[in-house]
Amino acid sequence: MKTGRIGIVGGGAAGFFAALACTAAGCKDEISIFERGPQFLAKVRISGGGRCNVTHACFDAREFVTRYPRGQRELIGPFQKFQARDTVEWFAARGVRLKTEADGRMFPVTDSSQTIIDCLLGEARRAGVQLRANCGVENIARTMDGGFELTLSNQEKFSCDQLLLALGGCRTPALGQLAVALGHTLEPPVPSLFTFQIALPWLRELAGVSVESAELSVPGTDLRERGPLLITHTGLSGPAVLRLSAWGARELHALNYQFPLRVNWLPQFNAAKLSAELEARRQSQPARLLVNAPIAPLSARLWEKLVRAAEIAPDTRCAELSRQAQHRLIEQLQRTELPVTGKSLNKDEFVTCGGVRLREVNFKTMESRLCPGLYFAGEVLDIDGLTGGFNFQAAWTTGWIAGHAMALTEKC
Repeated sequence: MKTGRIGIVGGGAAGFFAALACTAAGCKDEISIFERGPQFLAKVRISGGGRCNVTHACFDAREFVTRYPRGQRELIGPFQKFQARDTVEWFAARGVRLKTEADGRMFPVTDSSQTIIDCLLGEARRAGVQLRANCGVENIARTMDGGFELTLSNQEKFSCDQLLLALGGCRTPALGQLAVALGHTLEPPVPSLFTFQIALPWLRELAGVSVESAELSVPGTDLRERGPLLITHTGLSGPAVLRLSAWGARELHALNYQFPLRVNWLPQFNAAKLSAELEARRQSQPARLLVNAPIAPLSARLWEKLVRAAEIAPDTRCAELSRQAQHRLIEQLQRTELPVTGKSLNKDEFVTCGGVRLREVNFKTMESRLCPGLYFAGEVLDIDGLTGGFNFQAAWTTGWIAGHAMALTEKC
């Protein structure tokens, strides 16, 4: 058997996992990973606030795929081959144990992303993978024998028989041009997983206040999410906001991130139950100031702002709440409308909606349907998941499948 060469463009989670899967499957080809930046696995380093949210503790493939706004149908088959349980076992077999938090996110027991980085780098070096940092790929051309010639950022030429593009999210069109040059189409990249900027002074005064369960919706669309909410100095964040931004990535982009956001602060209460709560206060605490009588689990600070937003005087006592004022308060609790004026990225964990068009890829092998010998893995594809370890799992899975497929078709 003649030894061939495999080139992997992108030194992130998907690229490393593909290289390791390929060598584990018995491939004897020379494998090189090219990373434009100075560090490999940079996104792994910052993930989860530096702890690395490796995956999510959901071990049913069909349930797992429901966390992907884009790529849901295409990932069902891949997750039957390599899912979250396989990821946990893969790292455990290499001495890295993961723990599960209350919300299902899984982190290394060390609470350090460096543990994951050290594991992947160590495995790659032991496997003989060539690691080339500060070495971008500027151009790719097909060769007469069906291989690829890469022009590197130092003008060096590198030839390989098989090529994997694991570029990460195509945040700018330039990042996806390597795929376009080989005949592929990019779905326009737009941000996903972002927070909402809201300039209302009364809301910003509540920075740091959290709500354990709120329901968010965007009037005029089908977008609706329920979950924890965090008020920040710039607007709103938290799981409910991030999920809404993921499912609504394209719609909210089309609105230029300027839209009304409707908030139900107490979705577990209907109007009748809220009326009963206020009536109970009228009967049991008639002399108490309404602004000091919050309905749990709302915080006292948030409750006071909502009472004032309902145009109820701060010196109003529970017994003095008129029917009209009660109606305004219930309306405020269930349908506060906040004007969103922009977005902010979720810290440094930039996720994009968009990338290589999914129908142009064979998800049994992750090989291009248009360019034989070309493979894709990770966020370069038009796949993105919710926050909570889902984007990393898509990277591990697509990398694993691509690596095994390349091993089976190594150069003879």
